Amino acid sequence: MKSHKITGQDFLKESGRQSSSIQLKNGSRVGVVGGGPAGSFFSYFLLGLSDRVDLKLDIDIYEPKDFSKSGPQGCNKCGGIISETLVQHLAAEGINLPASIVQRGIDSYVMHTDVGSARIETPLHEKRIGAVYRGCGPRGTEIGRWDSFDGYLLKKAIEKGAHIIKSRVDSITFIDDFPQLVYNHPEASKQTYDLVVIAHGINTSSLPNLDKIISGYRAPGHSKTFIKEYHLGSEIIEQYLGSSMHVFLLKLPRLEFAAIIPKGDFVTVCILGENIDKDLVSHFMQSPEVKSCFPPNFALDGGSCQCWPSINTRGSQRPFCDRVVFIGDSSYSRLYKDGIGAAFITAKAAANTAILQGIATEDFKRSYWPVCKRIDSDNQFGKILFLITKLFQNLRFTRRAILKTIITEQRKPQGRKIMSTVLWDLFSGSSSYREIFLNTLRLSFMGRFAWNSAVSLINISKEGNKGE
Repeated sequence: MKSHKITGQDFLKESGRQSSSIQLKNGSRVGVVGGGPAGSFFSYFLLGLSDRVDLKLDIDIYEPKDFSKSGPQGCNKCGGIISETLVQHLAAEGINLPASIVQRGIDSYVMHTDVGSARIETPLHEKRIGAVYRGCGPRGTEIGRWDSFDGYLLKKAIEKGAHIIKSRVDSITFIDDFPQLVYNHPEASKQTYDLVVIAHGINTSSLPNLDKIISGYRAPGHSKTFIKEYHLGSEIIEQYLGSSMHVFLLKLPRLEFAAIIPKGDFVTVCILGENIDKDLVSHFMQSPEVKSCFPPNFALDGGSCQCWPSINTRGSQRPFCDRVVFIGDSSYSRLYKDGIGAAFITAKAAANTAILQGIATEDFKRSYWPVCKRIDSDNQFGKILFLITKLFQNLRFTRRAILKTIITEQRKPQGRKIMSTVLWDLFSGSSSYREIFLNTLRLSFMGRFAWNSAVSLINISKEGNKGE
């Protein structure tokens, strides 16, 4: 018996929704600017949904990078941590990451402070967080040893039926209300589409001045960060870092988050905050806590690759219009964490809207915009959490209290580990900022932390008196 496929019009009738003023039809053309996670996710979801409603679409993905290359040629400038939540979402969508993609499974975090270090085990004791490279690794990576995360996702989109145009898009214009992409390619230079999806992120020179072309659009706010790769070899990494992601709670100005991530034969140093500069990077790299993660006399001023990418710190304004929608970092992303997860969420929401609702402004406003606003709302809780974290970073007794609370929790296998869970979720991006914030309001959490803070303050006072 042949399976019956529901059409887009059938879906609208069955759901009681009115037809959009602009809809995709059989043979409609879709142009996706950017073949990173957001663009690949969108193409994968759009083609999957269109097949279910018996709609034939033609999708072009514009991506000039070659993700099979190591170094800058294949890199999309990202720390490369895949959260537990995203791993589960990918598996539910039939995207199971092969072993060649995940350079190392992360089973714990080690938090470093100037008053000591503490290990935080994964709550479920499973290696569900993956360390990946967006390309095939930094300069010096052995060819063929690892596969690219972005390349794998792009391949999944191609398997669904998407076409790749290896070119950068220079501009977008409108011809009779249809978006037209202008690019540099030997065979053609202009293509007109029924729908254009902007998924190129914010670290690109493609499509400048979009706020002057797309009415009401304002580009996302951003901040400069720092990423550097060091080749250590698997044996040294196992000795000094193991399968842990090392995070740092240090009293440094403008520093929000810093981590050292083991990946294969390399480690990635990632520093996030308010416009990271060379002075802050130097202070961080020369701190005893960071040096302890490397062999003695290791040349930290060397390295295989480094970059100063920007990250999305404030969502865009009105990331859509008739026949155009922005997704991923071009639209809304999670604050400092899980940008790939946000790309997944916005890409799926935009694809669902395009197939099941329509591609007019009112369709995106009704169905896609609420998803963006939920990310933005959650980021407000994130800002509060990072503000509190910054306060704790600046006070020695609270740093001691955090450390003591973690150590006490980790020593009790069956006990409640609220502080450990809060920090695990904050570092990994596995939970929403709202959930993390609400966990910090539990009386048991606040009571235990207040007690440890008082003890730490008394001890510091005694130490001071002894020194007099």
